[in-house]
Amino acid sequence: MVGRPRSEHELLALAREGDDDAFAALVRAHQDVAFRTAMLITRNAADAEDAAQEAFVKAHRSLRRFRVGEPWRPWLLAIVANEARNRRRSAGRREGLVRHAVAEASAAPFADPAAPDQPEGALLSAERRGELLEALERLRDDDRLVIGCRYLLDLSERETAQALGCRPGTVKSRLSRALERLRAELGSGVPA
Repeated sequence: MVGRPRSEHELLALAREGDDDAFAALVRAHQDVAFRTAMLITRNAADAEDAAQEAFVKAHRSLRRFRVGEPWRPWLLAIVANEARNRRRSAGRREGLVRHAVAEASAAPFADPAAPDQPEGALLSAERRGELLEALERLRDDDRLVIGCRYLLDLSERETAQALGCRPGTVKSRLSRALERLRAELGSGVPA
């Protein structure tokens, strides 16, 4: 007879006690959303993959500090977001150094490399999806992140707040302002 699948709370309890199979099950259940979260921030598949992997390692090491009874996904995504931000900052510094070196080596202006991988689009027509992604790319990182968490990753306001390390009311106000800026980028075609 096959037993019922373990709940997330049961897997967390087992993982906290050192059960690596239970932690592996948690990783499998959340690896996609962790990667997509990192992708929203890094906009680079390789950096997103590295950030998500490192976040799982850090989450495993920090399981004892996780509050029992709290949802795990927002806690994990906060770690993922921090790792992805660190990688993005690091990549930005490296890119700045490369640009500086190229500018010194030649009088020709430095051309930006091909645009980084785009995050997954919302379920719209292919044409609208392209417009939406282009408009998202033009937004500030904070705006893109709050919109991405809420609508592309389908996190609740509470989960978005936990993942971003702020209050739900702050998510509402940031989201409202970010959507206004997105509407401005798209023109009047985005519904209110």
